[in-house]
Amino acid sequence: MQGKGGATPGEIDRDVLDAWREYNLAPLWLSPTAHRPPAPPQEAHLWQWTKTRPLIEHAFSATSPAAVERRVLQYLTPYSKGPEDEYTVGTMLACVQCLLPGETARPHRHSMGALRLVLEGSGATTFVNGKPCPMEFGDLILTPAWCWHEHRHEGDAPVLWLDALDVPLHSYLGTGKFQPPPVMDMPETLPDAALSAVGYLPAEGVPVASHSPMFRYAYEEAKKALASTPPAVDGSRSIRYSNPMTGEQAQPLLDCTMTALEQGRPTVCRRSNASTAVLVVTGSGRSQIGDKVFEWGEKDFFTIPQGNFASHEATSAEAHLFMLSDRDVMQRLGILSEETA
Repeated sequence: MQGKGGATPGEIDRDVLDAWREYNLAPLWLSPTAHRPPAPPQEAHLWQWTKTRPLIEHAFSATSPAAVERRVLQYLTPYSKGPEDEYTVGTMLACVQCLLPGETARPHRHSMGALRLVLEGSGATTFVNGKPCPMEFGDLILTPAWCWHEHRHEGDAPVLWLDALDVPLHSYLGTGKFQPPPVMDMPETLPDAALSAVGYLPAEGVPVASHSPMFRYAYEEAKKALASTPPAVDGSRSIRYSNPMTGEQAQPLLDCTMTALEQGRPTVCRRSNASTAVLVVTGSGRSQIGDKVFEWGEKDFFTIPQGNFASHEATSAEAHLFMLSDRDVMQRLGILSEETA
């Protein structure tokens, strides 16, 4: 027996469903997405530097003003659906940026937080809120949200760096904003020397900001910190790039760490609902991420999408992994989940 509109007892008439649809209403109990079990984790992806570097070389021939300021190749996940959905993993977009001798980029700023990890070359300088940050191999340079930044290259060979931003998060939230020159309201900065003595901080005159007053984290200093850090149970040593004023991550929403692996000892297998991008700074080894096993070498780049168990092992005497994650996003939302196998 059917009721009005072709419905059987206990069901909603088709004309009622049509009326709801026309008014942009939908019954949750009929929704295919209601109570759907979680989708399986995305698979990890690896970009080998031996293949990436020759492809980057083709970008050197692009010399228009637009190219000089944005000679960038994006690491895009195979899961990216198109120009409106460009991301690397989680809420992060990672790229390789190239700067040729003599090139400069005008100062600008944006709502997105960003950072640079130098891959190759020397002689370039990034200026963040007017503070010069020399760029040498392995150095981390912060360009936090709404900080003016520009760069110049006075060396004689190309400089390449990993560029990482929280663009996908801002794209989803509709909060992405960009401000070109002229420079306005340049904030005061704190000299790094004022932060150089462990255990001592300036009592006054510190700019109020959510990010670190340091913008350059030298790789040479990171190596010293790694060597002094007590090892974990698996022999690895890890440090977090932090804001010396607060002890928290160096800038919000992008959590950065460096891990030194002990040769032949796999790390404890862990997973999280945060996603991670990994750059091999030095050394060689392998990582198991979910069902995938990657063999990696220096400057290779790979992802650990949320929900995948991951473990890393060095096959060389020394291996340093720079890890960038959206862990802080999950933590601020109160939904961070982490576990070991």
